Amino acid sequence: MSTPMQVPLLDLKLQYQPLKTELLTAIEKVCDSQAFILGAGVRSLEAHVAAYSGCSHGIGVSSGTDALLAALMALDIGPGDAVLTTPYTFFATAGTIVRAGARPVFVDIDPATYNLDVNTMEEAILREQKKGTRLKAIMPVHLYGQMVDMDSLMVIAKRHRLKVIEDAAQAIGAADAKGRPACSIGDIGCLSFFPTKNLGAFGDAGMCVTNDVALAQKLAMIRVHGMEPKYYHALVGGNFRIDELQAVVLDIKLKHLDDWSRSRQENACFYFGAFDRAGLKEKITLPAALPGVRHIYNQFIIRSSERDALRAHLSANGVGSEIYYPVPLHLQQCFASLGHKVGDFPHSERAALETIALPIFPELKEDQLQYVVDVIAAFFKGR
Repeated sequence: MSTPMQVPLLDLKLQYQPLKTELLTAIEKVCDSQAFILGAGVRSLEAHVAAYSGCSHGIGVSSGTDALLAALMALDIGPGDAVLTTPYTFFATAGTIVRAGARPVFVDIDPATYNLDVNTMEEAILREQKKGTRLKAIMPVHLYGQMVDMDSLMVIAKRHRLKVIEDAAQAIGAADAKGRPACSIGDIGCLSFFPTKNLGAFGDAGMCVTNDVALAQKLAMIRVHGMEPKYYHALVGGNFRIDELQAVVLDIKLKHLDDWSRSRQENACFYFGAFDRAGLKEKITLPAALPGVRHIYNQFIIRSSERDALRAHLSANGVGSEIYYPVPLHLQQCFASLGHKVGDFPHSERAALETIALPIFPELKEDQLQYVVDVIAAFFKGR
């Protein structure tokens, strides 16, 4: 019996090898300098990522999670406040709201894009206002590499005087139909450079970006315990600094990000065509890319009512996959005090039961992509 082709969900070694010499040279320079904290490498990365994201200021921090927390702190969101967000996302989105002392208010997702459904958002805001909730901000998540409908969201945010924190942990390089980059529209944008992201560090790292100079200055203080100048603390912050070593790695990788994004888009295009040719469009739901947007496919998400059996079949045939968010946030045990139950956010709950991520990373070959489609076709044959 022949050994099945191996198609991992992600293989970072393939990205690393062509850049190895340049990356190790940059790391060695930092080691030789022994300047590890907020040095020239950090300043360079901050300027480049801010410009890439359509913003005037970048503040490098220790992770995407800390970017969200610092953003909440910079906007003075704390005990007694509430922040509207999605229940279908990585834990850090709601987790940082709670860590700041505030309460997450969930709004269900658009089942096609998996992003916050802006069409139901204002109803939730009005409902919370009637209850006397001190709603302070909206935290939209640009999930899987596609932006939320920010035009509609910003109209609602301005009408109700709400701040906007863009959680773009999965969306650096994404843009809306007007060409505006993720993070450039709200008050603060938050990025994650976790190794598996489209722009990944060699460990944890993140950044806040903004066009507001006062917020930028405040964020820069917050990441060093609220300190300015040294040993003088006007406010309480945290130890949220990005490492110099991570900054130089990311600055090199940033030069290649657009090429990697194009490769992801090409891989997605291949999948769309191959699934169509295989007659699988009635068996699975493919990702929905909105007209004119720049979707950078941090993940390629399909859905099936037979998701778990399909995943087992993929694994048995050498294809990597992942289930992102099998339990939506409103049903997580740690948020039980919010009082939610099954059925409160049905689109999020259904996505949690049906979605699965397929390999989409830039270095994949066409025969690997076709193999993934063939394996899925074999699963559904005769069903």
